Amino acid sequence: MAIEPQILPRIAIRSIGGGLLLMALFTMMWAGIAQGGLEHYDHHAVLILFSIFSVIFVVYGITILIAAQRFPKFTGDSDAAEGKMMATRFGIIFGIEGTAIPIISVILLVLGYQQFTLPAIALIVGLHFYPMAKVFNRTIDYYLATWTCLAALTGIILMAGHQYTQALDLTIMGIGVALATSAYGFYMLVSGYNLIKKR
Repeated sequence: MAIEPQILPRIAIRSIGGGLLLMALFTMMWAGIAQGGLEHYDHHAVLILFSIFSVIFVVYGITILIAAQRFPKFTGDSDAAEGKMMATRFGIIFGIEGTAIPIISVILLVLGYQQFTLPAIALIVGLHFYPMAKVFNRTIDYYLATWTCLAALTGIILMAGHQYTQALDLTIMGIGVALATSAYGFYMLVSGYNLIKKR
């Protein structure tokens, strides 16, 4: 007797499509920070490269969101319960991240260390990937968390050492984080494409 292949619920497919749109946004944000520090010396090469990545993420993200309509809302009661639990945990992590960023930013501003705001935000973003790996059971999150945290810490160390200009420090850090969001985007792209082509 043939075994029926497991069919993922619609929300799982939508989360991939939505994730691609978020990676497009975050990639452009960090690439913009990086490009600003280069002061056009690279002829916008950084911005152009990551813009291409972001356009690809948007196109495939929309494609996956449309394809998600072909999947059932839930494949069973256990999927509904698990989906609700994952959404709750994600909301808690996102809420903590969203609260930590303005608090840290204000603290740095009050203390007169506002130049460390962007690296601190990058560090918070990197740290939030660790619990996300647990929630979504994805090993890649651990690698991206570590890479992003290292990029953020590099920015902090460079700024504290005053060896380069603040703009160059932000460029190095921005490229590092943009590489992480791009890698995540391509991971989602491949995962989503492999799922929808089977349906």
